[in-house]
Amino acid sequence: MAESQKLLLRVYIAPDIAHKMTLSTRPSTVEELITVIKEKFRPRLDFDFNLQYEDPDFGGQLCFLTDISELPEKAVLKVHRSETDAGSASTSDTEILPYAPERLQSWPDVFPVPQFSYDVEHSLNGGNMAYQNSGKFLKLTKGQKHDILENMAKAMHSFKAYPSDKEVAKAAEALISKHPCLTEPGSQCGWYGWKTSLKFKMGNFRTKLSRSGCEEVAVNSGKRSKNNPESESPHSNIKRARRAEVNYLPNFPKGESAESLEQQRLQIVEEVSKTERSLGLIERLMQSTFALRRKQIVVDNPSQAVKEFLEKWPALRLESQIAAEFHRITNISLKNKFYAELDNHTPRLIAVYRQKAARTGKADHYDINNRRTVALRALPVYFREDDSVFFKMWNVGFYTSQLNF
Repeated sequence: MAESQKLLLRVYIAPDIAHKMTLSTRPSTVEELITVIKEKFRPRLDFDFNLQYEDPDFGGQLCFLTDISELPEKAVLKVHRSETDAGSASTSDTEILPYAPERLQSWPDVFPVPQFSYDVEHSLNGGNMAYQNSGKFLKLTKGQKHDILENMAKAMHSFKAYPSDKEVAKAAEALISKHPCLTEPGSQCGWYGWKTSLKFKMGNFRTKLSRSGCEEVAVNSGKRSKNNPESESPHSNIKRARRAEVNYLPNFPKGESAESLEQQRLQIVEEVSKTERSLGLIERLMQSTFALRRKQIVVDNPSQAVKEFLEKWPALRLESQIAAEFHRITNISLKNKFYAELDNHTPRLIAVYRQKAARTGKADHYDINNRRTVALRALPVYFREDDSVFFKMWNVGFYTSQLNF
């Protein structure tokens, strides 16, 4: 019966390119759905990829689609290029490939408790039943508690290397909500001890990652210790992701070094300087050199002037690359976010403008483009700034005649 369900899909084949797709019947497997999407959008999707969907159980957070039955009848899908296909990417200059960041989302509103080892899950299931029937708490062995903390730390790191105190508390609370048998007797909230244990486990987990060469945490190593007593405190000047940053300091791509990425940077500079530049080539090079740019910003020269940085990376002056870089760092569409916030604040901005000056006419409340234009056009006027550099007017007739000529 499940196969006969109709599917209404919004498929993102690139970060800012979405297409509506209707299927009269539900594919029997995820692989069959991928094949259908490939055929629909060929040649743009002529490579191996996985699918992510916005899971309604977690407030629309992205999850990899592994079981076709998990896909709602009305869903948003995103194409995620497979790592195995990354090395065999097409060399077509006109093809713009979707970016595959190390992290796919920021800290979720509801923390997803991971799956533990088989024996631990078995004990937890029995413990939850006993807790519901008699209110009895589960007593864990040292090994079982280690397994829970280890898997929780891995899940937390998949969202953020340095979670805040509040975020760790949310993870501990989610653990107790899913497995009430782990509630701490005598504790007011029932999870405070778990919060403390998770904080220590995250510290130990970061130490392991640092020793293995993970740049995001290794950048904060080598501070004051027994062998370096004169160095700065290990808790001072911690380099960590800010609120909206998802991919803060990724490692270099496999097989790449600082020298090879520097050669790609020089290739970008050369390509941007051309009259007929290849935007597809620039896109691919900017993707592969993302880790080098983050290292220059975070580690090498964090106080570098913006002008100097743009001279090294001139592609960031292009509108398409500004949006692409924003997406690489935050995994959020800059244009979609901008227009969503603009639409949210437009009524208040218009009200403020009307309070500032006498009403001269009746605004068109039905055209969203007019409302956006009013909100943006009046900003420099309201702040008494020069609007000649803020807003450029496009003369359609003049530029059309120039192009025809």
